[in-house]
Amino acid sequence: MRRVFLIVLDSLGVGELPDAAEFGDQGSHTLDHLVAASGGLEVPRLVELGLGCVPGVESLPCPERPRGAYGRCAERSPGKDTSTGHWEMMGVPLDRQFPVYPDGFPDEIVDEFVRRSGVPGILCNAPASGTEVIARLGDEHVATGRPIVYTSADSVFQVAAHETHFGLDRLYDVCAVAREILVPYGVGRVIARPFVGEPGAYERTYNRRDYSLDPPRETVLDQLEAAGVPVVGVGKIEDIFAGRGVTRAIHTEGNRDGMARTVACARELDGGFVFVNLVDFDMLYGHRRDAAGYARALEEFDVALGELERELRPGDLVILSADHGNDPTNTETTDHTREYVPVLVEGPDVRGGVDLGTRETFADIGATVADAFGLEPSGIGRSFLPELR
Repeated sequence: MRRVFLIVLDSLGVGELPDAAEFGDQGSHTLDHLVAASGGLEVPRLVELGLGCVPGVESLPCPERPRGAYGRCAERSPGKDTSTGHWEMMGVPLDRQFPVYPDGFPDEIVDEFVRRSGVPGILCNAPASGTEVIARLGDEHVATGRPIVYTSADSVFQVAAHETHFGLDRLYDVCAVAREILVPYGVGRVIARPFVGEPGAYERTYNRRDYSLDPPRETVLDQLEAAGVPVVGVGKIEDIFAGRGVTRAIHTEGNRDGMARTVACARELDGGFVFVNLVDFDMLYGHRRDAAGYARALEEFDVALGELERELRPGDLVILSADHGNDPTNTETTDHTREYVPVLVEGPDVRGGVDLGTRETFADIGATVADAFGLEPSGIGRSFLPELR
């Protein structure tokens, strides 16, 4: 059995999609803009693979003979959030966007949440930045025991609470209650957002958990599991797919830990699919509009990618991509941006310099993964595996 590693550089968009204006994201380009804003980017491995050759990328050089295959994918689904991007990648695009709540959640949802969870009320109930809202309402939360409930431009019901004063297990319990309540409403995710610290110095932790809806149809992960292929989810992959199709889950504490766990899998695993999400690009730098931090994180990833490359065996595939954009120079909002995502492919048997062009859907990635294990993809998508040989 061969090995395939799919690494999602969460939010690394490579230019606005044709319908970006409908989402308020015209002019967005996460990669080019972060490079310009940070004064440069030293990512020699990504450059060698062909990141600068991806259509629409102007901030990095394109080698005469790239070491990998390169291209970009358009998003077919009407959205720009984590679940939408990952589900489409695994062959399940959405026909309509998840519901969003720009004015906060209605009383019928809030009242049922308070009643069933047993909390003494909630704070906020409006779109907010996660770091800003805990700085603003953290003291009141600790004093009253009321969790901070907020949303964003995504279909998310986020619950922030102090790990010590409220309790981490209790936070998970109330989020599980919220997930049950919100299933009929079709809300994409409930997210537990724990934090620690004292007044004036609250900090979110990596004990975040996502409670997702079940994908509406069979994904490539479901197919792989049914065929007996080990599927290892690194990071929040298990959460995004509500546990479906993941035979082993490894939760991580950021990009460094995620890549260390991925390299460990490459040393141990004899065969199977390793699906990785590196959340720091999005959570720590995109949403916080920190272009310089985003650039440093990409440079650290480039080094870690070299460690993974040293563990590759004949037949292995490594696919690098993203799930949406999050342009750190967009000062209008702190939300995701509607962009193309890059596709870079390498491996001992991958033909270098292959231009994969602009793919019509993220699902081409999942179709390629299925093809690599000898399966016919059940959803949409066209495998680019034959082009790599």
